[in-house]
Amino acid sequence: MDMSRYLEQKRLDVDRFLDQVIPAEKREPTTLHEAMRYSVFAGGKRVRPILAIAAAEAVGTPPRSVLAIASSLELIHTYSLIHDDLPAMDNDDYRRGKLTNHKVYGEAMAILAGDALLTLAFELCSRTDLMDDLEPQRQVQIIYELAVGSGHLGMVGGQVLDIQAEHQDIDLTALQRIHAYKTGMLIRAAVRMGAVAASAGAEQLQHLTGFAEDIGLAFQIADDVLNVTGTREQLGKNAMTDAQRGKKTYPTFYGVDGARALADQCVRRAIERLSSFDGKADALRELARYITERQN
Repeated sequence: MDMSRYLEQKRLDVDRFLDQVIPAEKREPTTLHEAMRYSVFAGGKRVRPILAIAAAEAVGTPPRSVLAIASSLELIHTYSLIHDDLPAMDNDDYRRGKLTNHKVYGEAMAILAGDALLTLAFELCSRTDLMDDLEPQRQVQIIYELAVGSGHLGMVGGQVLDIQAEHQDIDLTALQRIHAYKTGMLIRAAVRMGAVAASAGAEQLQHLTGFAEDIGLAFQIADDVLNVTGTREQLGKNAMTDAQRGKKTYPTFYGVDGARALADQCVRRAIERLSSFDGKADALRELARYITERQN
């Protein structure tokens, strides 16, 4: 399949939907809505939403509600980036090649914009008009998956562990735990939410969960490698920031080449987990490869 075309089409679908559900800049409170839209539409590959859509396609016919489900993941991801860039956390000036939210709107507004995106994500998944093609049980499970993937035992918990590990002599087990939470759990949620939306059976969901966990690890390893090897132009932000903050990463333990080999191993294992799926899962297979081949 033409993966570039697939990624672009799905990205456009998600962006059109997000444009409809995020309040216009002229709607009060105007500065809040402007700040929300600034970060959501600053760019981005929409990997998590596309994973949800591709997982639904792998199981069967994606319901109409899959775009709301997919978009909720991008709202969560964007809120996490806004907060992650704040001076109290990573203190970054640039994101996706543009000034970070707090550099444009101030710290208080950036915090509130992130809060608003977080809560809007759950609003989307609970709106009856957007989710009326799902049985209530599946809708509740989707909301649950989003909460677990983004919360204290997911992305937020991983952020806490990541902050606490700065300038600490952590071992590989600790690093794996950090990123299983920080990066892996929201990717896991994305795949599971898409699968649940398309009425995945228990065995299908098990295989797709394993796939998601493998590519979540591959995604983080690829990010760690890019932080070492990428340029500011490629990354849209400064490179070598992990080392500057005293963070241990996969290249710290394996070297760049060893980390790349580990990521490739994760991708191969992930694709093997899809052996019981037919050609409708090809997008997931290609996404797994894309994760380690990307340049930003």
